[in-house]
Amino acid sequence: MHINELQTAIRNRDYQPQLAHGYFLKLVEEVGELAEAIRKGSKRHSDSIEIKGTIDEELFDVMYYVLALANVYDINMEEAVILKEQVNLTRVEYRNREK
Repeated sequence: MHINELQTAIRNRDYQPQLAHGYFLKLVEEVGELAEAIRKGSKRHSDSIEIKGTIDEELFDVMYYVLALANVYDINMEEAVILKEQVNLTRVEYRNREK
């Protein structure tokens, strides 16, 4: 699944622009849960479909609310990723030239 596909699926299922503040608070909450899962080392085992309480689940939850917020602000995250990667590459090239 591509970023645009996931973002569209989230928009179709959960698009409530009036809840932008709530989406942000959920994002912060999920980042905290991700920190806890990382602290515990709760990664899903490759032979298991159980995801509850794992780093895998919490990473998805963080991504979900990032994309929900992107929808509220009408930001195409696939395009944003490409543009930001170009900025990052330019910075790396600049730093390498300075050495």
